[in-house]
Amino acid sequence: MMAPFCVKVIDDIWVPRVGGGRPRTTPDAVLVDRAYPTKATREYLRARGIRTVIPEKVDRVRARKKKGSAGGRPPGFDAEAYTGRNVVERAFNKVKQWRGLATRYNKLAVVYRAAAVLSAVVAWLAPLRDTP
Repeated sequence: MMAPFCVKVIDDIWVPRVGGGRPRTTPDAVLVDRAYPTKATREYLRARGIRTVIPEKVDRVRARKKKGSAGGRPPGFDAEAYTGRNVVERAFNKVKQWRGLATRYNKLAVVYRAAAVLSAVVAWLAPLRDTP
């Protein structure tokens, strides 16, 4: 079974091009955590022409090796590209340093979004400070 949010997230991608033209709706690659390596997810992304960077679960590797040659070929995995996933996780962890965002304390979505934008602006401006 495919992760239910996967299709919605991939279908909602809409990135405008710099020089104009039709916006991009397909990413070059999708970096996914080890928790979502289902066959259905891989097939969906392959059908859309999207490269998958998903590590294989340890139990699946063990089961495939146990079957021997009948276990099939392991799915491709780009370890170098997978290191980029850590950058995204660190960014989310910085945002979650704001207690109100981490606990979703705000009742209104507008207020929550404003806090998320404010935390992003503060993080963006932090390297520009001239005092520590």
